[in-house]
Amino acid sequence: MTDGRRPVRYDAARACHELSEADPKMAGLIAAAGPFRLTVKSSHSPFEALLESIIYQQLNGRAAATILARLLGIFGDLHPTPEMVLATQDELFRAAGVSRGKTLALRDLAAKTLDGTVPTLAKIRRMGDEEIIEHLTQVRGIGPWTVEMLLIFRLGRPDILPVSDYGVRKGFALTYRRIPKNKPFSNDLLPKPEEMLRRAEKWRPWRSVASWYVWRACDMAGKASPPPE
Repeated sequence: MTDGRRPVRYDAARACHELSEADPKMAGLIAAAGPFRLTVKSSHSPFEALLESIIYQQLNGRAAATILARLLGIFGDLHPTPEMVLATQDELFRAAGVSRGKTLALRDLAAKTLDGTVPTLAKIRRMGDEEIIEHLTQVRGIGPWTVEMLLIFRLGRPDILPVSDYGVRKGFALTYRRIPKNKPFSNDLLPKPEEMLRRAEKWRPWRSVASWYVWRACDMAGKASPPPE
């Protein structure tokens, strides 16, 4: 048995070296945080990955895992397909703890998978990052942040910068802004997306790696809850 994770496909050592050469502040963060340890989750289809993402939205991990397990229990030992989701009665979703809004999102995900808006895994692997975002954000309840997490943690894309992510913004502030040690962190210290994008030009084509390290900056400061490794 495995835990369904695999190393990223790109050269992490090269990424860290080039980031360090391009940005002295990032070099210091990389040295302090240690080796790059991001792993990519197993190759679920986009449908399966987004189904899980919808369930996890706005819930803590334990509650979401419980609801997901109940939802999957509806389908027995089978992986749910779009057809199965569309054929499931609302009452069963409700009994599993799935809200009305998430039920509508799951049905829209299933319909857009069947009509080809949500690509197959084989097709999505051949698509560019922006093209993937454009396709998947057509699904009800799926925004850019959700797709960016899929690109980083499911598809292993190396150059994604989730500028709306709270942990990335906080880690950026901790790394690049002078914050007095005796001053508590406050949201007015968070950078604007434009500031992050300007700085991140130095990070191309490794912005996913840089994002992972600014998440680690939060961990080291004990100040955030970034996505799992």
